[in-house]
Amino acid sequence: MHIARTGRGVAASAATAAFVAAALAATSQAGATTAAPAGVPHTFAAPAIAGHNLVHGVASPLPIAQCQAKWHINCYNPLQYRTAYDLNPLYKKGITGKGRTIVIVDSFGSPTVQHDLDVYSKQFGLPSTKVKVVKWGHVPPFDPKNSDMTGWAGETTLDVEMAHAVAPGAKIVLVETAVAETEGTTGLPEMMSAEKHLIDQGVGDVISQSFGATENTFPGFDKGDFSSVKKLRYAFEDAKRRHVTVLASSGDGGVTDMKADGKTYYNKPVNSWPSSDPLVTSIGGTQLHLNDKGQRVKPDSVYNDYGAGGGGQSHVFTRPSFQDGVKNVVGSRRATPDISMAAAVNGGAWVYSSYDPTATGWDVSGGTSEASPLFSGIVALADQAAGHRLGDINQALYTLLKQKNPGVVDVNDGTDNSYEGVKGYKAVNGYDMATGVGTLDALRLVQALTKASHG
Repeated sequence: MHIARTGRGVAASAATAAFVAAALAATSQAGATTAAPAGVPHTFAAPAIAGHNLVHGVASPLPIAQCQAKWHINCYNPLQYRTAYDLNPLYKKGITGKGRTIVIVDSFGSPTVQHDLDVYSKQFGLPSTKVKVVKWGHVPPFDPKNSDMTGWAGETTLDVEMAHAVAPGAKIVLVETAVAETEGTTGLPEMMSAEKHLIDQGVGDVISQSFGATENTFPGFDKGDFSSVKKLRYAFEDAKRRHVTVLASSGDGGVTDMKADGKTYYNKPVNSWPSSDPLVTSIGGTQLHLNDKGQRVKPDSVYNDYGAGGGGQSHVFTRPSFQDGVKNVVGSRRATPDISMAAAVNGGAWVYSSYDPTATGWDVSGGTSEASPLFSGIVALADQAAGHRLGDINQALYTLLKQKNPGVVDVNDGTDNSYEGVKGYKAVNGYDMATGVGTLDALRLVQALTKASHG
């Protein structure tokens, strides 16, 4: 089974001819290095950033107009995000994520992650933070010529810098999972075991996961046997007991996703795990339309350019109680996403990296692998404001939607997440399977989540 890249290679066109596409290998091969519960399947993992790193190795971040002129896309920095998501009033109150810890899980990691975060932070006048690296298993030395490793290093860089951009005062723990070529497999069991270990150790208030496997590719799925998925839920069940919030990218294949070969897409609606798990908050993607000050020039739309925001019905999980209020939309199934943040490549984020000595510099990245760490920062802010972990926030999000709380901002411009010829869902009033409850106003959402947690 393949953990699909939530992304695809760059489409060939005059507009993209200037890009250096970081199209990555479809799979990362590795083996189990730590024991997982008996009967857990082994699966292939690839980073969600694949195909979404379009502008590579630029000397310095450029203004929006220059990005438009050079590459025909918008490009945004964290200071613009702060205005767009109404974060600055929180920072003025001292709500920066201080005292809270974000856990990020990636294979291999990046050998330059601390240096790169320091450069990123300095560029935009942000305080940096120390990234605590936890190596899970025998992580091999980094090889910049190994496309699997550089792919995960790009994902790691994006994850860490986006989480820090939103919650500059939060601690970051990066879990690097290992590889053993002889096994020929890698992925979910190792990641879940690492997560459970940290949860049991009391490390981390929120976990961000920028990876996913199409449900249909799990063993037994075609026979209606979903045990191979459900045997992997142990980390999330542990997180719920210990009030740790778990997030996952909803995917970049729109309403469809990749088959086990990692190259072709299903010609029908499918969904991916862990995003589809009711114990996880599924983070979808939007496209921001901002000026240089970070102000919106038009409302957010559905992310649908070099990928599309994942969303739709799960074929494994039935509708959880927190979605009962939107059953007219989701039917009898668990639906994704729950909420969305920036993910479009046209409107991508500036990221700095130096793990590849041949392409050191600034990149523009997108995908829901950007949205999940961005939202992990929001959770860290809310945890600090509340004075405790919020834990599972799904019920709260749908309650706020029902109450029309201004912290939840509807995305209803009629754009959709159709992709690869499979018709998707439109962004309409209220909940939809393109953007979930919508996007957010951070000041008001943090206040609302804090109030709900004390309610």
